[in-house]
Amino acid sequence: MHAAVIALRQRQPGRVVVGVPIAAPATCEELSQEVDDIICAATPEPFQAVGLWYEDFSQTSDDEVRRLLEEVARQHPRPAVSTADQK
Repeated sequence: MHAAVIALRQRQPGRVVVGVPIAAPATCEELSQEVDDIICAATPEPFQAVGLWYEDFSQTSDDEVRRLLEEVARQHPRPAVSTADQK
């Protein structure tokens, strides 16, 4: 999530909002310093691990992640940027 926030900030958005269904209270507090708003639906104590709070927390394969990213890229193409715009 930290890497995603850094990448988003480089694009200079108006706001960065993070939402997660479950997280450690300390993690939500830490991220709140980096974003404009954060929504942590549940912050149980003791936290222990994310996977304990899901019925199915199976891993997502690299192929599935690639497929999902490609699908989003097709649905939301980025405008072309000329080299003059990058300077």
